[in-house]
Amino acid sequence: MSRVGKQPVTIPAGIDVSIDGTAIVAKKGNLEKRLETHGRVLVEVDGNEVKFNRIDETKQSSAFWGTYRALLNNILIGLDKGFKKSLEVNGVGYRAQVSGKTLEMQLGFSHPVNFEIPEGIDIKVEKNIIHISGTDKQQVGQVAAVIRGFRPPEPYKGKGIKYTDEVIIRKAGKAAGK
Repeated sequence: MSRVGKQPVTIPAGIDVSIDGTAIVAKKGNLEKRLETHGRVLVEVDGNEVKFNRIDETKQSSAFWGTYRALLNNILIGLDKGFKKSLEVNGVGYRAQVSGKTLEMQLGFSHPVNFEIPEGIDIKVEKNIIHISGTDKQQVGQVAAVIRGFRPPEPYKGKGIKYTDEVIIRKAGKAAGK
């Protein structure tokens, strides 16, 4: 049985949550996020809490119960505080800058790498740190993973793009002759 699904989701101040058919709608100002449940769980808005219940006693119903509770919690945290990931660019001549809606990076290739910043994502660069922020947890993580994928860190010198809290396990280089 799901331990996550049992816990009610607390609605932060300033966010309005309503149920529209099988969808849960969360609004804050002009931002609106929808979570479509497809009728897989029973949802009830009770004051400043949202409670989820299973439809039946199957294993799949229990899985949906915890999943939709976690997804709504992430939507509410994103609308209230937002999500943030930071990437570090390491390497001689490696640099990044934002110009308009494009992140331009010099990553040791013969050409610059340009990344179009998606709608709903904000990217700032200070020195060699790229800060990615937004209201959608999945989208922030996906953008960070795509940017890291342009030049993942290599294990010998640590050059490339890595998460700021990521630890690169270094390998020893070629051993000198006897």
